[in-house]
Amino acid sequence: MPSFTESEYWLGRLVFQHGLAVIYLIAFVAAARQFRALIGAKGMLPVPRFVRRVEFRRSPSIFHFHYSDRFFAVVAWFGAALAAAVVAGALNLVPLWAAMLMWAVLWALYLSIVNVGQAWYAFGWESLLLEAGFLAIFLGNDRVAPPVLVLWLARWLLFRVEFGAGLIKMRGDSCWRDLTCLYYHHETQPMPGPLSWFFHRLPKPLHRVEVAANHFAQLVVPWGLFAPQPVASVAAAFIIVTQLWLVLSGNFAWLNWVTILLAATVIDVSSAKALLPVPGPPSMPAAPPWFAGLVLACTVVVVFLSYWPARNLLSRQQRMNASFNPMHLVNTYGAFGSIGRSREEVVFEGTDEEELTDQTRWREYEFKGKPGDPRRWPRQWAPYHLRLDWLMWFAAISPSYARSWLLAFVERLLRNDPATLRLLRRCPFPDSPPTYVRARIYLYRFATRAELQQEHMLWRRTLVGEYLPPMALSQ
Repeated sequence: MPSFTESEYWLGRLVFQHGLAVIYLIAFVAAARQFRALIGAKGMLPVPRFVRRVEFRRSPSIFHFHYSDRFFAVVAWFGAALAAAVVAGALNLVPLWAAMLMWAVLWALYLSIVNVGQAWYAFGWESLLLEAGFLAIFLGNDRVAPPVLVLWLARWLLFRVEFGAGLIKMRGDSCWRDLTCLYYHHETQPMPGPLSWFFHRLPKPLHRVEVAANHFAQLVVPWGLFAPQPVASVAAAFIIVTQLWLVLSGNFAWLNWVTILLAATVIDVSSAKALLPVPGPPSMPAAPPWFAGLVLACTVVVVFLSYWPARNLLSRQQRMNASFNPMHLVNTYGAFGSIGRSREEVVFEGTDEEELTDQTRWREYEFKGKPGDPRRWPRQWAPYHLRLDWLMWFAAISPSYARSWLLAFVERLLRNDPATLRLLRRCPFPDSPPTYVRARIYLYRFATRAELQQEHMLWRRTLVGEYLPPMALSQ
């Protein structure tokens, strides 16, 4: 009879839990630092207005019962402190039930934030963190060996992340099928990283190899996760390598890192010893009956809720990054079903002149992550998430993506709202607000090697036209 727990996976659990706690820490800190301008009481999409409009059962959150900016800050910073305690090793200093409670609190607090976050939290990696965080509740601590059932649920989650992403590509843009998508993707992705220019300038035959390897990693390799060892560990290691490649090539918040952590739970100690000086599994007590019962209940819930994501994988109208329940327990994933062939950026400008003329001097706002100044080299932000910068990428694709918050953003620029300006890299009006703000749209492309060497320009940009006309508070 198979064992209920398996000590061979103690190292994978250790890596997963500590890594996931780091991601929780980053997510809560990002929420605490950005919420006032985005979803605060006077933010662009205020939580109080949202909870008046949306019922608790549709969006469970503690903020339905009470909201103030101070309370939100307390929740976010408490979540960060609890995550830091787990990173520091507190999980193994407490009884098993207390360790489960710590993970449950982290999950519930972050769920409360995501469920009132509206457009700013409508990313697949939010659901991925919550689903992985829910499984972490039932992985236990060093007082019990890792439960086999939860390890298999982690593999099922990892399979959906990878296979879903592979299917959405093959069903989507034709450039994935003819292996040409990476001719464009490194340049047109939402937020390029410091190495993206180099990836974009790789020879085109190598780009085709990259796409083919991506298809293999997402459509073939995930099936190996369900094979016996050491095949499952080899499949997980391949996924880790491909995810690290993605980490180097762009800024995708914690999507790649949570995927890597899930893959770590697949690797057993015997397989790890082939490459690393890993100690053997320690002696761990058997699972207490109450813990086994909770793990079984968790498994039943996940299996039941898996019907909708599994059906979605088989559907020709496959949805990307969708949650089928308000608890974000079992979700569907995928990204970049279509690839842009060119990059457009919205550039905001302001002036402090009272009268607008052809000679009006407009000064540009700078964002932290998204391209702006053609000479500025991008930074590595991931796994930290710059929510405003990411949504600016969508806004450049179509103003409809920003309809709910764009004018509110402009109004806050016209007021020099301190919380909003903290989301930016540079405000050209530090002493007094501008009288007018406008937005223009530019076509951006990566500079050639010669342009980079001779002019020190990372980007070349060409004005496309007006995005928003000059606006003032009096209007």
